Amino acid sequence: MTSRFGLPAFCLLIAALALVGACGESKSPPAADAEIESLVSAEWLAAHLDDPDLVVLDCSVVVAFDETGTMVHRSGRADYETGHVPGAGFADLLDDLSEADSPHHFALPTPERFCETMGAMGVGDDARVVLYDGSNSVWAARVWWMLRWVGFDRAAVLDGGWAAWTAGERPVSSEPPERPAARLTPRPRPALVADRDEVFAAMNDEAVTLVDAMPEAHYLGQMALYDRPGHIPGAVNVSVMTLCDATGRFRPQAELTALFGEDRDGRAIVYCGAGVAASADALIMHRLGFTDVAVYMASLQEWAADPANPLTVDAP
Repeated sequence: MTSRFGLPAFCLLIAALALVGACGESKSPPAADAEIESLVSAEWLAAHLDDPDLVVLDCSVVVAFDETGTMVHRSGRADYETGHVPGAGFADLLDDLSEADSPHHFALPTPERFCETMGAMGVGDDARVVLYDGSNSVWAARVWWMLRWVGFDRAAVLDGGWAAWTAGERPVSSEPPERPAARLTPRPRPALVADRDEVFAAMNDEAVTLVDAMPEAHYLGQMALYDRPGHIPGAVNVSVMTLCDATGRFRPQAELTALFGEDRDGRAIVYCGAGVAASADALIMHRLGFTDVAVYMASLQEWAADPANPLTVDAP
């Protein structure tokens, strides 16, 4: 079985999130209307694991390469069933949370279907949600961004993910959760998702910043994980691989600010290969106070496949 901690090749595409800041720890259960930070520690989760409004979801996807070198994705459900945070459910990005009829991996379902699926896992309008995975939080960040896209803000990513949880010798369970279904009301925010046409227009729009979350080698055209190497003209490279420290947690806020700059009010569109690593960049930007960030969900799997969409290796 492939390790839930991912493969070295996988790290070329979507790497760890790192520590932005510590979340306050409370020993008493929160009020029903308590908010939640967008990033929580394993210590915070352990202290709040029994809170009745808290829903924990494992979002793991396993990435491997076949004998031809083609990247393949596999559900992390088998690893989840072997062991997970006690009480956690499994959010299946490959099947339940993607549009099956799309030619692209991890295509967005409709907001209504996404909310229905999340509701079946116990995520209701009044819930608080903690998301984690076994591949350095990028999959959790993707589900976090999708929740924001449907208008739900009471969600957090577990800093350091499964590795952080198990590093503290905390309890692990193989039992399925016992949580009733709930209702999550869709309140879509279409501005949080960009499509090909908006990205194409942004190439010539100085008011929009394009951010490439791919590894630097791909950005520079030295390798290709999709149909063509390089980056969208005008895009700056803030690789997801630069966000983490050696522990797999977010780097300090000052270091992350230096990566993304100070212009936090303009429109920014983040892309990668399939909108996963880009969601990790978007999470960081949101935490840094950027006010108008979108993820190009189809990203290079769509863009690079069409020769009409330009790619370059030139610096912006």
